[in-house]
Amino acid sequence: MSKRTHQAMTVDVEDYFHVSAFEQNISRADWQKLPLRVEHNTYRLLELFEQHNAKATFFTLGWVAEHCPQLIRDIVGQGHELASHGYDHQRAIAMTREQFTQDVTKSKSLLEQASGQAVLGYRAPSFSIGEQNVWAYEVLVELGFEYSSSTYPIEHDLYGVPHWPRFKFKRDEGIIEIPVPTIRKNGSNIGIGGGGYFRLYPYSFSKRRIDKYLSQESAPYSFYFHPWEIDPEQPRINGASLRSKVRHYINLSRMEGKVVKLLNDYQWSTMRAVYLEG
Repeated sequence: MSKRTHQAMTVDVEDYFHVSAFEQNISRADWQKLPLRVEHNTYRLLELFEQHNAKATFFTLGWVAEHCPQLIRDIVGQGHELASHGYDHQRAIAMTREQFTQDVTKSKSLLEQASGQAVLGYRAPSFSIGEQNVWAYEVLVELGFEYSSSTYPIEHDLYGVPHWPRFKFKRDEGIIEIPVPTIRKNGSNIGIGGGGYFRLYPYSFSKRRIDKYLSQESAPYSFYFHPWEIDPEQPRINGASLRSKVRHYINLSRMEGKVVKLLNDYQWSTMRAVYLEG
């Protein structure tokens, strides 16, 4: 099968208990008591990427770097890009400017200490930069970041600014923003960048949408997912809403196979290589 170019693979490195959907059910104080699965799952992804000659950008929590420093060294040691996902998955929109500055500073420091490399990319947890906190871009510039991938221009109950740009753009603050990819349908933006949408639909359906994007748009494509999405054996969280459970657990057993198909059908590189150096 022929492969395409100009695709960026991204992984949001967080564990099952970090996710925003469960933040009302799990206290941060209890994280240390829960089984850690992010390390094993991320190493599995590193194996898959190596088998398929793929490179990726790992948007990683500072918390993970703090608890799994060797994992961070192995990510960069295998030629992947390391970027920040904040410290402990607090949504940017829920923080003050001072809190956001402290969070991102701590994350950047932990990631750079573990990797020995400069961290220049950032992705807000749950794509949580929008019109109410555009000051976050000023903070990112002050801290030395060159690009962000923190917006998803769709209608969604947890995130999204539908009228924001769909493609890479440079903000007035001086930082490049790389939105999650969408296609247009019936006057609306439809998300095709990964996550729960990708787990929900059959692979053939998602592939048609990706191919439509690649054939119609001159912009690169990026895909995102999480290590916990390939882990159907992860502990179940009690007390979560039905919506949260469906979003988190649907089709986990099929996700690794779908990722392998993506790796077979397209060529993948890092955000930096595809969007900034390509």
